[in-house]
Amino acid sequence: MAGATRTPLIREDASRPEAVAGLAIAVAVALIAVGIASLFGLVGIDATLGGGSGMTAIGGVTTVTALGGLLVALGAAVIGLGVGSALGYVETEPSPNAGLVATVAFAGVWFVLGGLAASVAFDGVLAWLPAGAATGGAAFVTAAATREDVGSTLPAGAVAVVIGGTFLTGTIGPSWVWDLGFEQQASLTATFVVPAATIGCGLLAGWAAAKAYGGFGARGRRMGAYLLIYVNASAIIGVLFLLIAFTAVRGIPGLLTGATVAPGAGPTVSVLGVSVALPVSVPFVMNGVSLLNDFQGVLPAIVGTVWLVVGAVVFAVPLGVGAAVFLTEYAERGRLTQAVEIATNGLWSTPSIVFGLFGFTFLVPRFGGTKSLLSGMLTLGFMLLPLVLITSREALLAVPDEYRDASAALGVSKWHTIRSVVVPAALPGVVTGVILGVGRIAGETAPILLTMTGGTFVSGDRAADVIGGFAFTAQPPFVTNPELLRATTALPFQLYALITAGVGLGDNVSNPTEFQWATAFVLLLVVLSFYAVGIGARYYFRRRLRHE
Repeated sequence: MAGATRTPLIREDASRPEAVAGLAIAVAVALIAVGIASLFGLVGIDATLGGGSGMTAIGGVTTVTALGGLLVALGAAVIGLGVGSALGYVETEPSPNAGLVATVAFAGVWFVLGGLAASVAFDGVLAWLPAGAATGGAAFVTAAATREDVGSTLPAGAVAVVIGGTFLTGTIGPSWVWDLGFEQQASLTATFVVPAATIGCGLLAGWAAAKAYGGFGARGRRMGAYLLIYVNASAIIGVLFLLIAFTAVRGIPGLLTGATVAPGAGPTVSVLGVSVALPVSVPFVMNGVSLLNDFQGVLPAIVGTVWLVVGAVVFAVPLGVGAAVFLTEYAERGRLTQAVEIATNGLWSTPSIVFGLFGFTFLVPRFGGTKSLLSGMLTLGFMLLPLVLITSREALLAVPDEYRDASAALGVSKWHTIRSVVVPAALPGVVTGVILGVGRIAGETAPILLTMTGGTFVSGDRAADVIGGFAFTAQPPFVTNPELLRATTALPFQLYALITAGVGLGDNVSNPTEFQWATAFVLLLVVLSFYAVGIGARYYFRRRLRHE
């Protein structure tokens, strides 16, 4: 076609620069991943990280040195891409300058970098201000006065080269510490500085390499934005898995302390009147606390946490869904619905300690004046109620009006339409709200500290037996359950007591730190189990909705 032009991506002689840019992007992403893992202690930086006795090394090269070499190579590659484009060796379409946002960002980065370098070199004197102004001004001029290919790559690549050089030469090593000189004796260590600097350099250099890969100009800026968005999304997911891995690595040893797998090794359970001895014994989750136990456990706390969440859900979900149905399907849009929206939004953002004080002053006196499982259930139920109402309303409003109109055209009453059409269609959204709420209330400490807890550690035979506690009586309300009116414990409170005071461990806990991490890991597993149940329920209702 006449007048058609070929982009750099389809030119044969542009394959090598593109490969260099692609490799630079890959290295930058890898450095970001390593930096995040280092912050969580999964990649060793100094000798004390993870309890090891030596630095993590590959082929005799320490982690800090390896990161420094990669940063220097990455920065040099990014600078080379920009210089190659400016000299015409790489065919690109750069803009006249790097852009306002990039210029200001580079100026800020270099101002901080120059100021920090001067503060460290001259031991905190006021030399940091002129040094930062000089480096920041130079970066500003470079980005604003040169073409985009140079203005985007030179400042970014230089940051990676400078930071990498400090790692490579040992200026910042595994034992490096910078005393900030505050009265609180604060200091920065290599354990934090090295990963944070690696992540920052990876973002800057990766963004510049992505712009070079796209040939600069509009396409290059789009490629750079895509990279930042993808890295951000991946980092969010990665941090979630790193948190789980971080807790699991430290919690599994304590969880499996004394665990055995053998016929009849576990406790005996009754199923349909038949007693069966489990072949697995995990004392940490099957025992309570007793002087006669070889291994202490957290069974009562697990049971208390489960019943807390179940009771809160049973209390809050019917009320929240019912109120949402009324406000959405029956109430006119006006001051009432606006007031309810403001109130529910305010309640959901209310600190948990306020709910705990409410339960302590209003609920506890009405249930015998002592802390109880029922008080904790209702307190957490009040915390869960606003979110259930908010998400249920949004889910009901998202149901298309065509569903209601079609049902009304068939002569179905409004109530039957709501019950058989609207609510089933909104159930996936309702379940999503319940999942989010459970994730909050399952880990709360302040409300249960004020309303439910009766002991830090209790024996296994004192675990709350809510189902077995029900009994019929001859007086109203004709049913009683002492278990609901008895104080118990829960995993969040037990973990809080372990960390803050270290109480309840006893002499037969060989490693208190492992016990604490194992408790945290079990709490995480309990919360994830509730998530799994909720996600399964949401998936079931979605499939049922599609097939019906």
